[in-house]
Amino acid sequence: MDIDSTPPRRSFLYVPAARPERFAKAMTSGADMVCVDLEDAVASDAKEAGRKASIAFFAEANTGGVERLVRINSIRTAEGLADLYAFAQADSAPDGILLPKVKSADEAEIALDVLAVKHPDVQIHVQLETVEALEAAFVIANTPGVASLVFGGMDMAAGLRVEPVWDALLYARQRLVHAAATAKIDLLDMPFFGLDDEAGLKREAENAQKIGFTGKTCIHPKQVGIVSAAFSPSAAEIARARDLIKKYEAQDQAFVVIDGVILEAPVLQRLYRILAIADRIGA
Repeated sequence: MDIDSTPPRRSFLYVPAARPERFAKAMTSGADMVCVDLEDAVASDAKEAGRKASIAFFAEANTGGVERLVRINSIRTAEGLADLYAFAQADSAPDGILLPKVKSADEAEIALDVLAVKHPDVQIHVQLETVEALEAAFVIANTPGVASLVFGGMDMAAGLRVEPVWDALLYARQRLVHAAATAKIDLLDMPFFGLDDEAGLKREAENAQKIGFTGKTCIHPKQVGIVSAAFSPSAAEIARARDLIKKYEAQDQAFVVIDGVILEAPVLQRLYRILAIADRIGA
């Protein structure tokens, strides 16, 4: 039985590369992933300084178990090529590089090839925010070395000529859910920009979880707890999963009814993922 028990990346926090004094706080925010942002969060005249600060950050030991990423500029731009070259040549590298404004799988392959000489273990995360990427989502998701898809809803809305609201972007979200699911990789939703609207953040995160997203990006540390909770099972769900798995593993049938629950591959897949998340959060 092919069971994927890899815990999903639930919360992803952006921190501006131009504000290195915030890096340490981001690492203690509780996010599963921290992404230093060299793209939208950094002015043109501060790109080089942000690049140097980012490289210095990734040279520091990572003792917290938090996945560290950098969002470079689009590799279709001079700044993006400079970013990619700088990280390819640096002595230390992030765990992953987030590619924005991607239009095809070729960009992920190019980035992987450039990094492979010195940093073959760096993963690529792809931000899907163009209409071309939406069309190519399945190919991009299944490109070897791509570890997750990240939904860039604001740019996608502009490209689709719609407002950046849930209903208008539901088609795009569901297409990415399908693509990520076929590749068995994580899928992170766009940020929620209402920093003082906790109820709205909770509602959007829960809706994203219901339709198949594995996590959500955040633009402030105070959003991380709400997002992580939305993509985490409750204590009751964890206890129930442990009990059912224990009973299932104590017998030898592939298809069995235990405590009124039909236990077969798709049900077991969900239960094992619940336990994987429980292990990640220490529940």
